Amino acid sequence: MRRPRILLADGQISLVVAYRDLLREEFDIVGTSSDSRSLMPTATQLQPDVIVIDLASSSLKDTSAGLELKRLMPQTKILAIAKKDDVKTAADALHEWASGVLVRRTARRELVSAIRQLVAGKSYVAASISKRLHAAPSRPQAVSFPKSLTHRQREVLKLLAEGRTMREVACILELTTRTVAFHKYRIMRDFGLHNNVDLLKLAIREHLASPE
Repeated sequence: MRRPRILLADGQISLVVAYRDLLREEFDIVGTSSDSRSLMPTATQLQPDVIVIDLASSSLKDTSAGLELKRLMPQTKILAIAKKDDVKTAADALHEWASGVLVRRTARRELVSAIRQLVAGKSYVAASISKRLHAAPSRPQAVSFPKSLTHRQREVLKLLAEGRTMREVACILELTTRTVAFHKYRIMRDFGLHNNVDLLKLAIREHLASPE
């Protein structure tokens, strides 16, 4: 069975070494990147299953790299590591491009579990970040402007809520995987959703999935 392929992006060599030591028994570390400029070509060349980006690193704090990676590599999961008190960066990452987020202070304890979750098609949010996100005010765009799903978005959301992968949805609807990814992340952006759990809740609300 093929081991999940991981790309580590961190400006601190000591952390890269520590993360690599934690992961090497279960995952293949296919490459590393130390800044946003080198991250894009490295990721597109290696095509990893998961990219770990340390946003707490000054050389990787430009979150536009995450957006571009998600656009170019919709099947790749991205795990962001944020500073303990930087809830806004963590929330923005989850809202726009990340499948999970950790806090640097506790990242070593949770890294393996988080990547396992992402590889399994689930999301992962560190407990400390999750509590702060729930305590934070709702995003204006999520509540100020009523949204409605298009017919195509409803088709995509229904299949995703059934547990289908984006590749499977693409085959069923005779679309490209990139098109399915576009619809998924457009729904998440328009409705202020953060992860797959939020997508499921929306599907239930829209009567596209059963609450049971």
